[in-house]
Amino acid sequence: MTTPKDLDQTGLFGEFKRMARASGTVGGIATRVIGNRLGFKSNQAIHANDLRAALGGLKGPLMKGAQILSTIPGALPEEYATQLAELQANAPPMAWSFVRRRMTAELGPNWERRFRSFSHQAVAAASLGQVHRATTATGEDVACKLQYPDMNAAVESDLRQFRVVVGLVQQFLPAIKQDEVVRELEERLREELDYEREASHMRLYRAMLGHIPEVTIPLPVEALSTRRLLTMEWVTGRGIQKILDANPSQEERNAIATALFKAWYTPVYRYGIIHGDPHMGNFTIRPDWGLNLLDFGAIRIFPAHFIKGIIDLFNALRDNDEDMAFAAYEAWGFKGLSRDTAAVLNEWARFIYGPLMDDRERFIQESDDPNFGRDIAERVYEGLKRTGGVRPSREFVLVDRSAIGLGSVFLRLRAKLNWHRLFQDLIRDFDETALAERQKAALAEARVPPPLQGL
Repeated sequence: MTTPKDLDQTGLFGEFKRMARASGTVGGIATRVIGNRLGFKSNQAIHANDLRAALGGLKGPLMKGAQILSTIPGALPEEYATQLAELQANAPPMAWSFVRRRMTAELGPNWERRFRSFSHQAVAAASLGQVHRATTATGEDVACKLQYPDMNAAVESDLRQFRVVVGLVQQFLPAIKQDEVVRELEERLREELDYEREASHMRLYRAMLGHIPEVTIPLPVEALSTRRLLTMEWVTGRGIQKILDANPSQEERNAIATALFKAWYTPVYRYGIIHGDPHMGNFTIRPDWGLNLLDFGAIRIFPAHFIKGIIDLFNALRDNDEDMAFAAYEAWGFKGLSRDTAAVLNEWARFIYGPLMDDRERFIQESDDPNFGRDIAERVYEGLKRTGGVRPSREFVLVDRSAIGLGSVFLRLRAKLNWHRLFQDLIRDFDETALAERQKAALAEARVPPPLQGL
């Protein structure tokens, strides 16, 4: 019988092999970024495309880290950021021989008796695992997410490589100090390896969003789930790109965007919890234009005072109150900020908060300039470099990633909504103490384990 050790501990040779491939990938990007900063020109678009292919083949952690860096202004050159932002759920799937070994390792040699049917082909492939459709012995349609083999070693190997490339690039892109970003990535990636934790996140989101009919959270099937196998009820929906290809009406586009907004931001402002991975492979659209939320690996729990800081920053920008904005950045965990640096950060914040400021229906971006966001990011980066740089707080990382990721989806949807009213509906009765109490009760009810701390 195949054991979990056979499947997930491939030994030193396997890790060396992966490190060699990863080293080539990260070494190449570091060399080209540094060369570009020193004035040596190269075709970065071609190199970035090669990088995307290499990271897709490596499957997971390194790809996720690069995606997160691509959302922070100035952390990577534009060509790399563009290519890495397109890395979604397109990693090549593993073959049926792997699936059999994984299912045997997780549920035992007679695992097939627990299913009436189990698809040989994956219906989706992501960075840490792949999904198969199945029917249980009692007739329920389910989705089974199977973790790729040896992902613990892969995570640790890729994190070492990620730290190397960040350290090298940091010497030539000093305006963004990435040490807290790397620490945040390390802890969240290690958490994503635990599918029992992800099942608890699903229970948590079902509790937080149970009163919102526009959003469906699948029910995890605990009897058929382990740390490396997550089974959940099957939900019917289409990918958003297929929806867009069919040219939906403005009303339908707005319905999808409203569901997305509520799915992401109700947990933030009511419970201090964010889904940190809003790419389009993590949800599907229901026939009634509601939303199926599917992936719950990258969940971040914030202290209540941090959420107050987010709201305080909105109010500060609205009222042009520099003192309140400065205090809000401190609540976010930014340390050692100068007033000049805070003023630069305000430009980025105004870009992120902009749609929430206007009490009217509008598109998420009203400029017709396709380079609008990139130009702001470049100005912010240059401003940070001029004022001595900044060390993004750990709490900032997934908030920024979610805002940029969702904004990109809203942009592609061409949704036209009163974003201000949606936001105000969520924060109208905000109370820091009440949020902390709701959060504590929801985490306990869903049996969410404590967050991992750095190793």
